[in-house]
Amino acid sequence: MLIPTHGRRPGPPPGAGIEDFAGETMGTTWSVRLVPPPGLGREAARSAIEAELTRIVALFSHWDPRSELSRLNAAPPGFWAVSEPFWELLNKAMDLADDTNGAFDPALGALVDLWGFGPPGPRPLNAFGTGPTVPFDEEIAAARALSGWGIVRFNRDARAVQQLGGVKLDFSGVAKGHAVDRVSERLTALGATHHLVEIGGELRGAGVKPDGQPWWVELQQAPDAPGPRTVAALFDLAVATSGDWVRAYEAWGQTYSHTIDGRTGRPVDNGVASVTVLAGTAMYADAMATALTVMGPREGPDYADALNIAAAFVVRGEDGLTEVVSPAFAAMLTEGA
Repeated sequence: MLIPTHGRRPGPPPGAGIEDFAGETMGTTWSVRLVPPPGLGREAARSAIEAELTRIVALFSHWDPRSELSRLNAAPPGFWAVSEPFWELLNKAMDLADDTNGAFDPALGALVDLWGFGPPGPRPLNAFGTGPTVPFDEEIAAARALSGWGIVRFNRDARAVQQLGGVKLDFSGVAKGHAVDRVSERLTALGATHHLVEIGGELRGAGVKPDGQPWWVELQQAPDAPGPRTVAALFDLAVATSGDWVRAYEAWGQTYSHTIDGRTGRPVDNGVASVTVLAGTAMYADAMATALTVMGPREGPDYADALNIAAAFVVRGEDGLTEVVSPAFAAMLTEGA
């Protein structure tokens, strides 16, 4: 069991019942459990949740050609003014790219598309029809020239982003986490301060259930992971997992996962099967799970240790899968012992 170490204590829930909601968004499913406060009806709560999710899709979906992100990615060269919420998330994403030296990178859309994980769809089949093709080195080099957080330029006075022509931002590494945070914050503003929000396996919990128990969630694990079944108490805490089994394909005997290392222009191939991160916000957990995966089995744990990030790594080796946890993660295990 993982117990938060932040030391905060929850207040009493406003009622004795729990309302459950579910639906689909961003190509996956969502669910919300909340203790409704007096005056917040079921339809009002659902409407608020769905309105927030619709707003996020309209801003950041790179699958919907009508979204603000898609329109910026398709724009001709020049500086293009963006909305305040778009600007806010972009700046947060760029700060995270800076902090991780590009291990997390919101400007890899051209590479994501090239490797068959973006809106254009999967890679074409090879001449034998036995599996997808793999990009040539020249194709990778061309996509890299249009990728990477270092080429993104701002006009801060105009709240504008430069489009060089063919540069594609991709917020897949933070969009679900950001959406979880926004729904959680919207519920809190409505007085539903005790809730659990989940989108595509990424979660954030606030408060507790009516019986005083926390929102217990089971952590995702890589197939055949060596660790035991682990549950976390999501009281003012979020969790996200990045795994190489989630979206991947095989070509010529090698597996290519959806996580791209912008430093090489290729899917990560460093032995990291999964990284789970617990943090105060789902967006940060989401981004850090990706960044630590890209950093790899040595740099990743060192970085998590230095920044006091609660992270668990599952690493593939000659002897099978092994688990490595950061000191902050181990401290939560100690609290739950």
